[in-house]
Amino acid sequence: MNHDIAHRSAERVETGLRNFWYPVVPSYMLGPTPIGITRLSEEIVLWRDQDGRVHAVEDRCPHRGARLSLGWNLGDRIACWYHGVEVDGSGAVADVPAVASCSLKGKTCLKCFPAVESNGAIFLWFGDQADTPPAPFQLPEEMSSDEYSGFLCMQNWKCNHRYAIDNVMDLMHGRYLHASSHSMAEGDKRAEMEIRHTETGLIFEKKNQRGVNFDWVEFGMTSAIWLRLAVPYQKKYGGGEFIIVGFVTPVDEQHCQVYFWRIKKASGLERDMWRFLYRNRLEGLHWDVLEQDRLVLETMTADARSKENLYQHDVGLVRVRRIMEKIAFEQAGGSAAAAAASLH
Repeated sequence: MNHDIAHRSAERVETGLRNFWYPVVPSYMLGPTPIGITRLSEEIVLWRDQDGRVHAVEDRCPHRGARLSLGWNLGDRIACWYHGVEVDGSGAVADVPAVASCSLKGKTCLKCFPAVESNGAIFLWFGDQADTPPAPFQLPEEMSSDEYSGFLCMQNWKCNHRYAIDNVMDLMHGRYLHASSHSMAEGDKRAEMEIRHTETGLIFEKKNQRGVNFDWVEFGMTSAIWLRLAVPYQKKYGGGEFIIVGFVTPVDEQHCQVYFWRIKKASGLERDMWRFLYRNRLEGLHWDVLEQDRLVLETMTADARSKENLYQHDVGLVRVRRIMEKIAFEQAGGSAAAAAASLH
């Protein structure tokens, strides 16, 4: 295997696969003031224009490298605080007001990140090349249909994004780590697992148990990487089940963000009652579960993955790791055949 390709592949899978949409901030966090963020190890400035549309480019003035996120929002462009250089949403220099004529004006100097606002979050397209066009924005049904209603929970975790994905693919931790949770207190502490393939990925599930605990999870790749699962309500909380659709966004190699939409299929009065119940009875309980996950993952032993001893319950996360490593290898310049061979 080419060592340069192997190195780039390892770096890509750790910092985040490209050619996908990722949620980067909840919508409420971006007002009229530009903000600077790091996602997939790229430094980005976000701002809204006069119509509320989101723009995102590299957080770097093409003149001297000052942070554009410290500058002024001029609507369809952002002005650097240092010398007033103005950059538009395509990454082109719109004006250099300090001089009458400048060769920099009109040049596209910065990478731009196409943006979509959906379900209370801002998603950006991360292409593997600056000119890679974004794929059509496509989310799971629960986030695309008016038949569903949901709430977004977002947390910043001090761990690599792959640990967060592994955590969702690990079905049995629900019965142990979350044993005191209102939704995961029941069910067997021993189970057999199986994998079913789907058009967009796979479903990992427990045999002979459904609707009792955290009993199945789906890993999907459309134009985004997402995870979907269902967790039951106890009868005193209304019964039935609710859906969770999750995304994990890398920040850098040591940090990530987790976005979990907690969703129920409901309409009319039932929808209003569920939203009221969630805000007043359930939201705090769900945050408690996220905190348990965060605490475990942030305190994992150093380089935990290289010292693992996995068993049958881990086949789902192993399969997902291989899928992601294969894509990273191909994005690093390796062939699909070589990527497949490297996983055996």
